[in-house]
Amino acid sequence: MKRKGLIIFGSILVLFIVVIFALPFVVDVNHFRPQIEAQMQQALGRPVQIGEMHLSILAGGASASNISIGEDPAFGQQPFLQAKSLDVGVQLLPLIMSHTLHVTGLTLREPQVRLVRGPGGRWNFSSLGTGAAANAPAASNPRGRRNQRAAQAAPRSAAPQSNAAAASAENFSIDSLKIADGRVIVASTANPRSHTYDSVNLKAENISYTGEMPFTLDTKTPGGGSIHVEGNAGPINRENAAQTPLDAKISVKHLDLATTGFVDPASGLAGIIDYDGTLKSDGHNASTQGKVMANQLKLVRSGAPARQPVAFDYATQYNLQNETGTITRGQITTGHTASTLSGNYQSHADATVLHMRLAGNNMPVGDLEGLLPAFGVVLPPGSSLQGGTASANLAIEGPLDHLVITGPVNISNTQLSGYNIASKMKFISALAGISGGNSTTIQTLSSNLRIAPEGIQAQNLNLIVPTLGSLTGAGTIGANNALNFRMLAKLVNGGGLLGGLSQITSLGQAKGQIPFAIQGTTSHPMFMPDVGKAIGNTVTAPAQGVGSVLNGLFGHHH
Repeated sequence: MKRKGLIIFGSILVLFIVVIFALPFVVDVNHFRPQIEAQMQQALGRPVQIGEMHLSILAGGASASNISIGEDPAFGQQPFLQAKSLDVGVQLLPLIMSHTLHVTGLTLREPQVRLVRGPGGRWNFSSLGTGAAANAPAASNPRGRRNQRAAQAAPRSAAPQSNAAAASAENFSIDSLKIADGRVIVASTANPRSHTYDSVNLKAENISYTGEMPFTLDTKTPGGGSIHVEGNAGPINRENAAQTPLDAKISVKHLDLATTGFVDPASGLAGIIDYDGTLKSDGHNASTQGKVMANQLKLVRSGAPARQPVAFDYATQYNLQNETGTITRGQITTGHTASTLSGNYQSHADATVLHMRLAGNNMPVGDLEGLLPAFGVVLPPGSSLQGGTASANLAIEGPLDHLVITGPVNISNTQLSGYNIASKMKFISALAGISGGNSTTIQTLSSNLRIAPEGIQAQNLNLIVPTLGSLTGAGTIGANNALNFRMLAKLVNGGGLLGGLSQITSLGQAKGQIPFAIQGTTSHPMFMPDVGKAIGNTVTAPAQGVGSVLNGLFGHHH
């Protein structure tokens, strides 16, 4: 009896194996290809093409090659999506018993997706699933017409499914959707640049137009970074898929701004970004909050990477229709110093435009010194700022990749250690009788600044050095870090040689003031006499002689 049972079990097992290997020859899955194309086309509102299909019972379904999803005609003729292969999960029992196809899952392998932003900030994926896009592309595509005719001519066993799909995309649903090892190309109709993200992997469940869909998304970014997103999306907005409700957590690691392609290299904006935050959208308004950590930050073309990290803790509200946002919380921290960022922003074509203000009071200079290179300010070798406080109230305006920062900056009671301004200016030492040293005490340094990709403009510059006097003027720091300043020095000691020169000429200014220029670079400044301004028209014959004296006092390369 036991032996007989084993024989029966073995026979059933052999029969099952035979069925598995024989079924691909009995069931022609290409018979269902028009049905699958019609269902996907009805759901997506785009022409869909699927290559030859093959049944794989052990894998739980069928596979197809050369998959293509058409583009919205407003964005060109290139396919929206192309994939090397498509795995279709099916319910095997209906397939075996009645040759009826019930799709349970789709897996796209090595797809390439084009995401294109057009006029008004509308994306090409926004029309997925809309009726308008469903008709025009299919009508203009001969293959699409053949697919529709084939779907109508499909055998009776497939008719209920096909008719249900054609009746309404609301009935479209599958258990899971996967994208494996994909590539996403992000582009804009207003800009020929494109940006490629590889190793894109997506897993979504309960796909439909009527409910929420849990999903996870992972991708690598240019420069070796990564992005991880997980949450829920849906129900899908049938008029604009970009306005589909979303609740997600986002994690970004080691995102290199300079390699993303979203930042114009000419702007100089660069840095390595880490981010953790959330995004919630009801389809009309979105709120985001999180924390950004920026390392090696650079803000202008003439700048160098900052030597210390900057943290940004923020929250925003964003209107999806108007594409405008407001910062509801913004705190920038470096070291133990915090400043506040407020204002709003708006998306325009291929750029995000900022209208913001950055304010900080009595911030320790030591915490800020490491950020100076990011603005294109590099201190002389071996020097550093020690002690003191800084205050700023700056307006930030313009596109993200061409920001213009303007406003007053004030620094009080700090010391430039390792560098003595007076010792670099022979005329200062000679006229004011100042002894040497290895540092410069700065009582006040203030100016109205304009910081832009092309350089820095400093107006109303006022520098008070107790042992020297006051230095006032204006000038620029170019994109190549070159200095061009015109200054006046009013020394604390007006006697000696300065008094004698004042009897010869007024030096072009009030008594006791000496005009001079600062050139070179921020790391190697050169102080030179402004001879023409000093002599002016007050002296004729002696001018050459006085100019020689001033040149000698200033020196030429310091």
